[in-house]
Amino acid sequence: MPTLGLREFREKFAAQLAPCHRSLQFWVRAVDVYTTYKVCQFRAGLVKDAEKREAMWERQHELAAVKMYSLCSELGGLFLKAAQILGKPDLAPAAWVKRLVTLCDKAPATPISVIQKILEEELGQNFSDIFEQFDAEPLGSASIAQVHRAKLRGLKTDVAIKVQHPGVQHLMMIDIHNLQAFALFLQKTDINFDLFSLTKEVEKQVAYEFDFLREAAAMEKINKFFHDNNKKVPVLVPRVIPGMVTRKVFAMEFIDGIPIMNLGDEMAKRGIDPGGKFAALAKQKILKSLTLAYGQMILKNGFFHADPHPGNILICKGSEVALLDYGQVKDLPDSLRLGYAKLVLAMADSDPLMAKLSVEELGIKTLSTHADGDQELLTLARKMFDTKFPPGVTMISPFSEDSSLNKITVQRFPEELFSVLRTMQLLRGLSVGMRIYCSCAEQWRPIAEEVLYKAGRLKEYVAFNICILFNTNANHEAESKPESEPQLTLLDTGKASNL
Repeated sequence: MPTLGLREFREKFAAQLAPCHRSLQFWVRAVDVYTTYKVCQFRAGLVKDAEKREAMWERQHELAAVKMYSLCSELGGLFLKAAQILGKPDLAPAAWVKRLVTLCDKAPATPISVIQKILEEELGQNFSDIFEQFDAEPLGSASIAQVHRAKLRGLKTDVAIKVQHPGVQHLMMIDIHNLQAFALFLQKTDINFDLFSLTKEVEKQVAYEFDFLREAAAMEKINKFFHDNNKKVPVLVPRVIPGMVTRKVFAMEFIDGIPIMNLGDEMAKRGIDPGGKFAALAKQKILKSLTLAYGQMILKNGFFHADPHPGNILICKGSEVALLDYGQVKDLPDSLRLGYAKLVLAMADSDPLMAKLSVEELGIKTLSTHADGDQELLTLARKMFDTKFPPGVTMISPFSEDSSLNKITVQRFPEELFSVLRTMQLLRGLSVGMRIYCSCAEQWRPIAEEVLYKAGRLKEYVAFNICILFNTNANHEAESKPESEPQLTLLDTGKASNL
């Protein structure tokens, strides 16, 4: 008995120390990566030769990539989600991408004995009474849950069973609070962007992910939306298995497909050149299906799947796309949905003034230090909310000398928009990774026009552009006339209000 008491004391003591130890691990590693970059930045500033500077940065990226991989893989939890965002070819250095992309669905798996116990507790039945067959090896293990393929008794088709890792939620909340503190630091020292608001939205979204009842309802809602609005759905959504959903366990239709990350390897196995014309056509079809699905969800519905990282996308027979994992969804208020539709048109039209007004309507507060502030704001809007790079841009880094954030400070960024921003960044990562460079804004133009028309807002957009066009032409004409003539423009006459 005394030995048992001592063991229990040790376990309790270790559990109480775990949050402090985890926080210490994060800060030691984060400060290490940050300081080595600042030292490299200082040393590179003293070197005049461009090639030598580039070589210095490459070495720094390689060293930092090893450290970031170690941080994300060993701490797991929220940092695996961070790896999904940082491991994008359009955002991070190639050395980071090469390492971090391998962490997708690579979280440590919960032992099968624990999984069986959770299933019995949650579903209220013996494991053998529920399942005819259950694969002990998970299909994938992510930061919050792992998924197994199984066959239910009385059901002919296979199902996917999603089971939460025990004890993870508390640790992820600790990670978020550490990231919030680090974001505030970066916001004050290096990055002119409202990072803290983004981390607050992450905190809300992660909390939602631990409720599988909410996820199942979201999956059914989005599935119904696609079927109600399309003759042929742009993406496949798994069906929920009735009576098999709790807060910690979720059974859904099993969809057979190839993870999008493995598409190139699968093509090569089948004798198809991954860089050839046939592969390019297949990739274009896949990307078109995905972008159409997101255009409809964000602009038409306002309720959308907000986590299109590669681990959540399967390629099925006939290049059909399946979209998995509805833990992160967002329901945009109509004001933001319509404001974003206007921004989509402004980006598609390359209209700096309309982009500025749309950004303001979305509640994004900026401060420009650039001579051509409106044009630079349009460039920043495209970097944030479109999948195609602005002209001359190949990678987006907030630390680069020509970063838009060195010319425009984003003083306030609405938390509600973070899911749109993250979704667009992930879609761009897919586009760059597949080497299919397309603009969502251009593809979504018809959808944006449709939703603005139905809301009675398209006329004001068209009228505004006509007024600007007429006013510009009138000003040009006035400049060419003698100075004694009165210079009247369309806006001066008040006719704009009648358009």
